[in-house]
Amino acid sequence: MTTSRGAAAGDDANGDARVRPVERADLLGVFRIEKAVFTQPWPYAAFEQLLDAPGFLVAEGDGAGTPDTARLDAGDVLGYVVGDLTPNHGRDIGHIKDLAVRPDTQGRGLGRRLLRAALSELAAAGASVVKLEVRESNHRAQELYDDEGFEPARRIPRYYGDGEAAFVMRLDAGEWVRRRNAGDE
Repeated sequence: MTTSRGAAAGDDANGDARVRPVERADLLGVFRIEKAVFTQPWPYAAFEQLLDAPGFLVAEGDGAGTPDTARLDAGDVLGYVVGDLTPNHGRDIGHIKDLAVRPDTQGRGLGRRLLRAALSELAAAGASVVKLEVRESNHRAQELYDDEGFEPARRIPRYYGDGEAAFVMRLDAGEWVRRRNAGDE
């Protein structure tokens, strides 16, 4: 999937989506994507509770399209990321809790853009480390996270409700910011 840090198959150089903080009006679109992408979706109320999280962002269509894709309606929620911050004695911990892209817009780099935007927001909010959990079978997501600098920390058996294990992955936020600023994406 990846060719080098910062250049992945499917990256959308045209940027036909705008990434911005979530608004309450986006929640229905977020929830629809959640149900379309995940076999065990979060309840709507979980998203409501995280509205103020610093890394809760959406990608919305800008009304543009490319010759090989369908036109995207301006304001349509195309994907989202949920990231929050937990104070931890001066070494705050960021947590990417959820990331999904609408099935008909996958493979164009929106997930990567959302992840990077959330990491930037969490680092700016004071996260020294960012963690996430990913299904053991989700190799596509694991590649994305690995490409951004996440490293496996441990495996948790039977983490998900269906019995599947999860990998916990972590990222040094300061090092990620330094790499991005140096152009080593």
